[in-house]
Amino acid sequence: MADKVQVGHSDGAQRAPTARLRPYVASYDGYRLSGFEPGIHVGMPSPNLTVILTIDSQLDIADSPRQGSCAFESLASGISVEPVTIAHDGNQHGIQLSFTPAGARALFGIPTSALGDWMVDLREVLPDTQELTDRIAAEDSWSGRFDIVDEILCRSRGDHELDPTLAEVWRLLVHTEGMVRVGDVASQIGWSRRHLVNRFTAEFGVGPKDSARIARFDRSHQVLRRPNIPPLADVAALCGYYDQAHMARDWRDLAGLSPSRWRRNEQFPFIQDRGS
Repeated sequence: MADKVQVGHSDGAQRAPTARLRPYVASYDGYRLSGFEPGIHVGMPSPNLTVILTIDSQLDIADSPRQGSCAFESLASGISVEPVTIAHDGNQHGIQLSFTPAGARALFGIPTSALGDWMVDLREVLPDTQELTDRIAAEDSWSGRFDIVDEILCRSRGDHELDPTLAEVWRLLVHTEGMVRVGDVASQIGWSRRHLVNRFTAEFGVGPKDSARIARFDRSHQVLRRPNIPPLADVAALCGYYDQAHMARDWRDLAGLSPSRWRRNEQFPFIQDRGS
C-alpha cells in the first residue's frame, strides 16, 4: 500500500509512566497536529481505558454510541465495542493516556464497568484534574508534561486494587487476543464458566469474548497505524485472525469501515512503530 501524503505538521512524544504507575497506565502519548484539512477522526475501540488531556483546546465528539455529540477539555472513557467520531478543524493538541483496568481501580477508585462505554469529564473521577491540565498547558516540553502527569497520578493512587483472580483472567483472555478459550480459563482458576462471565462483565463492562475481540482488533489497528504496512493478509495473520476477510468483518463491526478505507480516510499522520 502506498504511503499517505500529508499536508499538515505533526509532532509529539511517547513515554512509559514512572515505574510505580506502570501496572495502571500503559503509556503517555503526546500529540500536536496542525494545518490539516478539517474533518473527522475515528476514535477506535481499545482494551484500555482512554484518558485525554487537551492543551489550549477541546475535544469535539461529533457522534458516540451513547451520548451523541458533546465536547470535553479532559475526559475518561471505559471500554467499548463501538467507535467514536471526533470532529476537528485540522488541529489537535494534547496527551492521551491508556489506563489499564487495574488503573481504573487504583487511580479512579472505581471498576472499569462504572464507566462502561460512556465518556465523562475527567474531573468526575480524578480530583486534581484542574491542576493537571493547568500545569501541562503552562509547560513547553513533552518530558516536563509527562513528569507532571507522573506526579499527579502518583498522588492520586489509593488503596483500591483489582481482584488478583480477575487480573489473571484479563491477562489470559485479553493479552492473548482470544487464543485461550473461556472455558479453559474457568477450569484453570476453579470457576464455572457462568461465574467467570458474570464476574468478568461486572468488573470490566464487557464480556470475555468481546474483550478478546477488541484486543485483537487493537493489535491490527496499531500495525495499520505504521507509515508502511505489509499486505493486509499478512496483517491478519500476524494479529491472530483466520484470514483477511475475518479481519475485515471485525473492522466493519468495531470501526465502522474497512482497514483500507480507514487508511485512505485518516487525515492525521501515521506513526512510526515505537514498540508499544
